[in-house]
Amino acid sequence: MNQNPHPRFSLPVEAGRKERLKGDFVSLLKESGIVFPFSAPAELPTKPISERLWVESTTILAFYYKEGVIVAGDRRATAGNLVIHERAEKVISIDRNTILAIAGTPATAFEIARVLQHSFEFYRRSQLQPLSVAAKVRMVSKLLKDNMALSLQGIGIVVPLLALADPFGKEGPTIYFYDALGAQFQTVDFAASGSGSPAVRSILQYINRWSGKPSIERNEEEAIRLALQLLDIAAESDTATGGVNRRNRIFPQVKLLKKSGVVEIAEERLAELFAEVG
Repeated sequence: MNQNPHPRFSLPVEAGRKERLKGDFVSLLKESGIVFPFSAPAELPTKPISERLWVESTTILAFYYKEGVIVAGDRRATAGNLVIHERAEKVISIDRNTILAIAGTPATAFEIARVLQHSFEFYRRSQLQPLSVAAKVRMVSKLLKDNMALSLQGIGIVVPLLALADPFGKEGPTIYFYDALGAQFQTVDFAASGSGSPAVRSILQYINRWSGKPSIERNEEEAIRLALQLLDIAAESDTATGGVNRRNRIFPQVKLLKKSGVVEIAEERLAELFAEVG
């Protein structure tokens, strides 16, 4: 007499059963009353992505000037059509030779920045030398790839800019921009990201091609003024970009990257330079 060693999983034979089943193994198990030990995943929310409320931040830019690279970003964070915060920090010094500017979901972006800061410092202390430029560029790409699941769902997209200088001083600063899935591109003139970036790119394209004085020929003060003007213009056409808040005297973040390292521009100096052109 044959006995089924696993009677709990025995499949009763019913008349006409073959006609009902279409060869689907999952349907066969359900038909036999076998319940999975795990619950099926809940359905994805049907509410359109544009109507969900999570904090986002824009706009950021970077371009070359005479002495190196300037990186700037407005300070507004939004959730849908709501302004959540007007003093967000979007231009982050990772180490003395690296600046990360973030556009997208701050929670994800800040976590990426923290991982980079700790990883770069750990490598420097354990190996007694800093990471190379190529290694830093790839590490940012890897972190963005690890965030792919959230990016595809539209709830954790980060599209950063990276400015970094050779820690050994052999080469000048360079600018890289990324897509949300981690592909990296080195730019030879400028880069911009965020919802206000189309206006920024258009103006910089005109300046570099037709103005007679491209950004790379501008000195430090001229570069800072240009960055402030670009973000102010972007704010005129993009509600998610804060630009220069004249009423509350809130200015974008501006940092310079030279061969000697990162230099942060104080708000007092930004106010003086913007007053000359605003």
